Amino acid sequence: MRDTVTLKGVVLSASPVGDYDKRLVILTGARGKITAFAHGVRRTKSALIAAANPFVFADFALREGRDAYSLVQADVIDYMSELPAAYPGVFYGMYFLEFASYYGREGLEAGQTVNLLYVALKALAREKMPAGLVRAVFELRLMSLNGEFAVPGEDALPDAEAREAAAFCAGAPLRKLFSLSVGEKTAEVLSKYAERMVRRTTDRPFRSLEILKELGSP
Repeated sequence: MRDTVTLKGVVLSASPVGDYDKRLVILTGARGKITAFAHGVRRTKSALIAAANPFVFADFALREGRDAYSLVQADVIDYMSELPAAYPGVFYGMYFLEFASYYGREGLEAGQTVNLLYVALKALAREKMPAGLVRAVFELRLMSLNGEFAVPGEDALPDAEAREAAAFCAGAPLRKLFSLSVGEKTAEVLSKYAERMVRRTTDRPFRSLEILKELGSP
């Protein structure tokens, strides 16, 4: 029997396989984005039924196979159970997972991204910041972590307060990142700038973002 490895991470997506299994995509700090199969998890008595879902942060005990892992156990850190109740926060959260998945690669350390996802989802659930501003902060910081965003100059972002906010998104300590406080006009400018940057640096549309737009959310 193969040895198990324990990896801290977050479930990015979960899809049914066969009658009782699920295919999970998990972003882990140590090994990046991996695929894991949760066998029998759709049975009502499965001990892993609640852990094999998007948004779940856990220490995952996994058995490594030739092409994928098998989920053995999960020591859950946070189910993010408050997020679905915070409409439209859950839809923003789905986008955050999808955007993080875009940058995730197997074998590419992703501890900072996992931590960023955690504080961003908590910020959505608290609802102390407008969801559209949380989204902009998350987008700019994630692009910065992946080397695709630098603090803009005046030509790229003429609004001085928005430039200062963008610099904050790129370099603020993670614990302070979602304490950004700006006026409504600056938030709008920053959000539009972040949206332009996402379109410029990515090569495909995001389904969850399209749903947000259909719902009329910024």
